Amino acid sequence: MTREEKSIVIENLTAQLAENSNIYIADISGLDAGTTSNLRRACFKANVSLSVVKNTLLAKAMEASDKDFGELPATLVGNTSIMFSETGNGPAKVIKEFRKKSEKPLLKGAFVESAIFVGDDNLETLVNIKSKEEVIGEIVGLLQSPAKNVVSALKSSGGKLAGILKTLSEK
Repeated sequence: MTREEKSIVIENLTAQLAENSNIYIADISGLDAGTTSNLRRACFKANVSLSVVKNTLLAKAMEASDKDFGELPATLVGNTSIMFSETGNGPAKVIKEFRKKSEKPLLKGAFVESAIFVGDDNLETLVNIKSKEEVIGEIVGLLQSPAKNVVSALKSSGGKLAGILKTLSEK
């Protein structure tokens, strides 16, 4: 790979790092072609972008980026794959589901909405992160709940009151 090609790859990686707020770094070494293809298919279904990158080029792209990646460049050892997603927990769910059948991919680290997670032991934490849409849905549900309870109480007590009045009028 020539210097010009490397600089183009670094520019592209830097642009991808700037565009995405959810970035996962994983190790998929040791997976055969069929298993890797299945992983790529699972990522595609979950709307997660997966690509294999050279450590030095990704480190230079991280350095050139405006974001502070903290300890993540230190995880760039061995084979490295990078995953981008719209949702913070999307790649973590793909990794967890895929590891039911295989021991890889291993999570090296993640950058989720400016929070940095280093190590495979953070996978469960990342799976449990709620997406923006899930949080908004919960808030809307909580806001609607008291209003529904009041309307329900008024309807049920109104029916009881009408029943009592009807019974009294018949007597």
